[in-house]
Amino acid sequence: MLDIRITIINPITFPGWDELLLGNPNYSFFHSSGWARVLYESYKYKPLYFALIENGELSALIPVMEVKSFLTGRRGICLPFTDHCPIIVSDESRFQKILNHIIDYGKKADWKYLELRDGRNSIRDMTSSMIYYTHSLALTQNEHELLSTFRNSTKRNIKKAIREGVSVDIYNSLESIKAFYQLNCMTRKHHGLPPQPFIFFKRVFEHLISRGHGFVVLASFAQEVIAGAVFFHFGKKAVFKYGASDRKYHHLRPNNLVMWEGIKWYAEKGFRSLNLGRTMPSNTGLTQFKRGWGAKERIIMYHKYDFRRDLFVSEHSKLKSFHNRLFNISPIIVARFVGSILYKHIG
Repeated sequence: MLDIRITIINPITFPGWDELLLGNPNYSFFHSSGWARVLYESYKYKPLYFALIENGELSALIPVMEVKSFLTGRRGICLPFTDHCPIIVSDESRFQKILNHIIDYGKKADWKYLELRDGRNSIRDMTSSMIYYTHSLALTQNEHELLSTFRNSTKRNIKKAIREGVSVDIYNSLESIKAFYQLNCMTRKHHGLPPQPFIFFKRVFEHLISRGHGFVVLASFAQEVIAGAVFFHFGKKAVFKYGASDRKYHHLRPNNLVMWEGIKWYAEKGFRSLNLGRTMPSNTGLTQFKRGWGAKERIIMYHKYDFRRDLFVSEHSKLKSFHNRLFNISPIIVARFVGSILYKHIG
C-alpha cells in the first residue's frame, strides 16, 4: 500500500487553491473555489476536499461536500448539484487509498452514503447507481470550422432564429440573472420540478459571473426575453450549466441561437473545450439537441457507497410521476416556495 499523506482541504479558505488546481491538467470548473463557495453559501454544505499535494503540486483530488439534513440524513457527495465531477488521480492504487480514507471518514461521521459523480474507468468494476450522457465540444477559433461540424438541422435552426428577428446578447449583470431566473421557473414548471431558490443564482452572480467566471446569454423577440443560458468557465475549460426558455417561442428556435452565441464567445477567447452537461438517456429531445453541435458523446456513471450495507449499490430515480404532475399544475410562486425549502436537503 502506498504511503501517502491525504489532506482534507477547504478550497474556500485554502491559500492559492485555484492556482494550485490549474497546475493539474485534469482540473475542471467544478473543482474551483468559486463553485465551492456558491454551494457553501447557498446551502451550508461543508467542503471536504480529500487531496494529495506532493512537491507543491496537486497530484490527486476527490472533492466532497458533507450534506446534513433532518429529512435526507447525513452523507458525502462529490459534488452536490454538479453534473460531472472528475476525480483527479494518476493511478488505481492512489484512487483506492483516497477512497478508503473517505469511507473511514464517512463511517466516523455517520454518513448514510457517499456519492461519486465521476464516471471514470478507475471505478468501472463498481456497481453504478445512475447513468447519464455527457457531451463535450472541442473548440477552435475558426467559426467556419465549428459550423461545419454541426448537423444541418442545427445550422438551419440558427439561421431561422436570425431570420425571424431573434436577437441575442451576452450579459454579466444581476439583472440578467433575474431575467434568466424567470425563464428557469417557467421551464422547471413545465418539467414538473420546483425551481432552485433564487439565493442560489444570486450567489452564482456574486462569486462567479461578477468575477469573470461565467456569463448569461439572453435571446429576445419583440422586446421580450424568450430564452437564455448560463455558462461557466475556469482556466481554458467551459461548461454550459443551465438553459431555459418560453415554450411559446420555441418555433423561433431561440435556444439554438443562444447556444451558438456561447460557443462563438468561447472559441474567440481561445478556450479549449465546452462541456454541455449531463443528460438522462430517456431525454431523447435534449440528447438530440446536444448531438447536433458536433460534440463528443460519452457515458458517465455515478457510484453510490451505502455505509449500512458496506458496498456500492444501484438505484433508480426517486422522482415519481405524481410529483411531476403536481409541480406542473402548481403556481410558480408555490413551486418557488417548495424549492427554497427542499433543495438544501437534496444535494
